[in-house]
Amino acid sequence: MSADQHLGRRALDGLRSGAAVLAPMSGVTDVCFRRLAERFGASLVVSEMVASRAFAHGAAEASLRAQGADIAVHAVQLAGCEAYWLGEAARVAAAHGAALIDINMGCPAKSVTGGLAGSALMRDLDHALRLIDAVVAAVTVPVTLKMRLGWDDQSRNAPELARRAEAAGVGLVTVHGRTRQQFYKGAADWDAVAAVRAATALPLVVNGDIVDGASAAAARAASGADAVMVGRAALGRPWLVGEIAAAQAGRAWQPPTPAQKTQAVCEHYEAILDLYGRDTGVRHARKHLSAYAAHARAPERLRQALVASADPAEVLRLVQQLFDRTQLELAA
Repeated sequence: MSADQHLGRRALDGLRSGAAVLAPMSGVTDVCFRRLAERFGASLVVSEMVASRAFAHGAAEASLRAQGADIAVHAVQLAGCEAYWLGEAARVAAAHGAALIDINMGCPAKSVTGGLAGSALMRDLDHALRLIDAVVAAVTVPVTLKMRLGWDDQSRNAPELARRAEAAGVGLVTVHGRTRQQFYKGAADWDAVAAVRAATALPLVVNGDIVDGASAAAARAASGADAVMVGRAALGRPWLVGEIAAAQAGRAWQPPTPAQKTQAVCEHYEAILDLYGRDTGVRHARKHLSAYAAHARAPERLRQALVASADPAEVLRLVQQLFDRTQLELAA
């Protein structure tokens, strides 16, 4: 067994004991954000969704999304609707150090489902299985699957997909507790995920509306899942997944100090500029800076200054005020 195979299988085993995983989120979970979340204690971090055909062809943007330098367990999520290209992309990812390959069958975005990928695959399980077979055959590292409850309330077929995926060699399934047609509206139906638990012996991760230790515990209790996946709530709080992981494991959690948060935001900003270059990096960082400011309850004037500035030195200076209550009062 290769080192990457061993890493991947050990990671899956670790998810059976109440772990917390950072969800793949386009435009958010690049390697910069994943490094931070991992440092703060996330059990596993997953790349942004990577378009399989583009990645297999070596497209720059797709390759950037799949980067995983310095990530302990490099997990790459692939999306697509063609078996050949998903298999090729999986081979490329594994050759570049991916220890886990995750297949996206849960993305609800019209730009993805319109191309018959993401959650659209839940409308044709036979085709979905052909894609799974191609990826499992292409790599020796573990393959995982992320899905929703189904396309809509009339076709909640997640249990069937999970059962067939297990038979095909998938090593773990993650279920978001909404259908595709719900997008992110309403509350995640954790109880409905229990049907997937009943259908498969695979490690099961529940996703949707998990924002703290209490909601994570409630989601696991309702669904029977082994672990939780944290998505949108982690934006602006890369330490949140580690906090939830500690709560699930019954470990004491020491929240980062204001100084540690400040250092993390500065490092995150500088890493973004290094990864994307100054001009693109400044634009890319804005969503993160806005989220950091929101969670710090910074005055609107400070938030606007952070996202408007194209001067990295000024941004780093303003970040020093984010978690300093005295400075926040002066900025108000």
